[in-house]
Amino acid sequence: MRLIAGLACTCFIGSTMMAQSPSEKMPSDSLHYLLDEVEIISTRATKHTPVAFTNINSEQIAKKNKGNDIPFLLNNTPSLIITSDAGAGVGYTDMRIRGTDASRINITVNGVPMNDSESHKVYFVNMPDLASSLKDIQVQRGAGTSTDGAGAFGASVNMQTKIQAGQPYVTVDGGYGSYNTHKETVKIGSGLINNHWTVEGRFSNIGSDGYVDRASTKLTSYMLSAGYFAKNTSIRFVTFNGWEETYHAWDYATKDQMKEYGRRYNPCGEYKDAQGNIHYYPNQTDNYNQQNYQVHLTQTIGSAWKNPLILRAAAFYTRGDGYYEQYKSDRTLQEYALSPYVATDGHTVTSSDLVRRKKMGNDFFGGVWSLSHDTDRLLSVLGGGFNRYIGDHFGQVIDVIDPQVDFTKKVEYYRNVGRKNDANIYLKEQGLIGDSWSYYVDVQYRYIDYKIMGSNENWDWNNDQMQHLNIHDTFHFWNPKVGITYEIGKGQRAYASVSQVHKEPTRNNYTDGYVNKYPKAEKMIDYELGYSLQRKSYSIGANLYYMDYTDQLVPTGEKNEIGEAVTSNIPDSYRMGIELMGSVQIIPGLVANANATWSRNRIKNYKETLLDEHYVPHVIEHGDVKIAYSPEFMANQSFTFDKHGWHIDLQNQYIGEQFMNNAEQDDLKLDDYFVSNLNVSYTFHPKWAKAVTVGGTIYNLFDQEYETFGWTDSGLSEDKEGNLQRWNWSAYSVQAPIHFMGNVRLEF
Repeated sequence: MRLIAGLACTCFIGSTMMAQSPSEKMPSDSLHYLLDEVEIISTRATKHTPVAFTNINSEQIAKKNKGNDIPFLLNNTPSLIITSDAGAGVGYTDMRIRGTDASRINITVNGVPMNDSESHKVYFVNMPDLASSLKDIQVQRGAGTSTDGAGAFGASVNMQTKIQAGQPYVTVDGGYGSYNTHKETVKIGSGLINNHWTVEGRFSNIGSDGYVDRASTKLTSYMLSAGYFAKNTSIRFVTFNGWEETYHAWDYATKDQMKEYGRRYNPCGEYKDAQGNIHYYPNQTDNYNQQNYQVHLTQTIGSAWKNPLILRAAAFYTRGDGYYEQYKSDRTLQEYALSPYVATDGHTVTSSDLVRRKKMGNDFFGGVWSLSHDTDRLLSVLGGGFNRYIGDHFGQVIDVIDPQVDFTKKVEYYRNVGRKNDANIYLKEQGLIGDSWSYYVDVQYRYIDYKIMGSNENWDWNNDQMQHLNIHDTFHFWNPKVGITYEIGKGQRAYASVSQVHKEPTRNNYTDGYVNKYPKAEKMIDYELGYSLQRKSYSIGANLYYMDYTDQLVPTGEKNEIGEAVTSNIPDSYRMGIELMGSVQIIPGLVANANATWSRNRIKNYKETLLDEHYVPHVIEHGDVKIAYSPEFMANQSFTFDKHGWHIDLQNQYIGEQFMNNAEQDDLKLDDYFVSNLNVSYTFHPKWAKAVTVGGTIYNLFDQEYETFGWTDSGLSEDKEGNLQRWNWSAYSVQAPIHFMGNVRLEF
């Protein structure tokens, strides 16, 4: 299989599809233009923008959307790796692009920021089946264009929802497959009413038992939108809601546990009774509801002018509320703000099994805007945004597992609140120089004010209390980007760019850090050099990048004052690589695509800190090391056949080996893997429906055993002679073997 993967990757890969330029001229009937461009698209890249990007259109999304989360729909785009806690793509999923994790990937929907203001991540499990409402997705690799929300520190993903304002429609989409995975979606649209109004809606229900034991997921969601469209004005309201209940599967299993209990073993919720029998706590679940509201305005100013101004603005509000419940074995009562008690036999009990809930509620609101002016040779955009986040975090002990204790009330053991203000303004200019050259200038200023106040969830043994939080930090970031594009000939271009971006620390960087030492902001300078050639029957492309980091935050093995692992700023690190892409039409209807990434990802002069059995720190100097979770080679290849109603897509992916920590330990490594998926569908048009599509997907076609992520820990212990020896521990996120999903779509 590795030979097959190597051969597949000798060809240039995966078509990079060019976006339609937002600077294209508005037709005399601007209604159609407003329908297409109602979303805030000033952050989108076009063929004249000197950045690396890939577009995925609605047709491509629909063919892959079988109920999996959005990271799985983006699979096979260049430099992207996916993982699933439950092992089958439903529930908690994640992605990395160019090795950077999800907390460094800026994600927007209709230009509205979606990243959590504190963790900087997007939990797609909170937005079930959003893909069924999407018009397209653009993935920008590297610093990309200026955008709103969390800093794009390796990539950005920009999603736009659909506006289907033609004829009224009803679509029913259902599927069922392995592990009791199912998806039911109903969409309905009014079409254009009185030439001005549209109303659309979607309801989805998704569930799965998961490949991993008890890794069940129950997801429901809806999306509603209503719009008014006139010649120069459009106003659109969008709301989407998601509910999720997911059994924990994020602890993963060690290799020894998998050998003893099987690859599906899940240690989450496990406990033993007084007789030593193993049980699993039934309510070891994550429960969350996220409601999103957006109002969009598009206004043409000076429609009689040759080159009118286009104002795009949006206001948004997101409410999130939820908790997860967790069984904890043999915990010290004191660290949960509980007092020791005297048992019936007279001895003092200081520890017990217990059940805790960690709860949160947050409000996120603000606005984004842009004002653009487009002439024949110059596009100028002035834009920006402001958002405020208020997040309440608190924990409760809801039960103490001891027959001698009458625990009838919930006890709150910590509470803190996060407050964050985030504002930015940017100016972009894209212009032609002569007939072949164009330049791009993008300057953004971003201001952040962040506070965390209250008690942390960690017990401070030094001060005999819950750790106190009193954090207040501010940042002023200047993020300039410049680039040039050369149109060599028809369908052929080359570009170069250099960008500087910054990123503030996450909540965990503060709460799990040193009490009197704040983490510093990270900085990256991104150099990009690219070339692409598009012809009627084939395309090729290449992109070279060098991402130079200053003060990147990474785990170093250090512990803070209360023994919690911290991430620390390291002075120098970098990612560099080449991305190759290609596509060729073999015969009419049959297209082969491929993409490959070779990269070198290094921390310079890495110093690791390990604790011995007496909690004494020892510093180990490793020199230059590979950055964790960053394979040096990865590739995708596919054959796609579309003709006479048939759609057949064979996708192959190879991911090279990855270290799970930065110390390059061979026993803390993910092996390389090669995985194939086969998707087959047939669409026909009976008299009673517009279209009927019947199909199925075989995932992991060749039944490979592989893992995509994991946790590690290390320390030092004394051997019999008193010498210190390193120990390593690791647990792995296993992915499902061969499994299936069948689908039927009815369009009326």
